[in-house]
Amino acid sequence: MFRYMLVASAVLACAYGAATYNPNADATIVKFDSDFQPEGDYKYHYETSNGISAAEAGSLRNEAIGEFSWTSPEGQLVKISYVAGENGYLPEGDLLPTPPPIPDAILKSLEYIRTH
Repeated sequence: MFRYMLVASAVLACAYGAATYNPNADATIVKFDSDFQPEGDYKYHYETSNGISAAEAGSLRNEAIGEFSWTSPEGQLVKISYVAGENGYLPEGDLLPTPPPIPDAILKSLEYIRTH
C-alpha cells in the first residue's frame, strides 16, 4: 500500500511541476542600450534571450516612437510599432484588431449629409 501512495505522490508531483513550468522564467537580457539626455531626449533598446525586444525614442515634448516584438506560443513573430504624442497612442501591427469596413449605405448617407 505504501508503494502505491509513493508512486501516486511522485506522479502528482511530476504533473504539478509540468503544469507550472515556465520556459520564460529563466530569460535574461542579452542586449541593452540606453541614452538619456539632460534636455529630455531619450532612447533605449533591449533584447532578451527568449526573443522579446523593445525600442523607443522620445523627447521632453511628450512624443515617443517605438516598437516591441515577441514570439507567440504558436511560433509567430508578433511586432507592434507605435507613435505616442498629442494624438494619443497609435499602435500598428498585423495582429491588432481592425474595425469592420463602413457599409455602403452609411457611406452614401454621409456623403449626402456632407453635400446638403
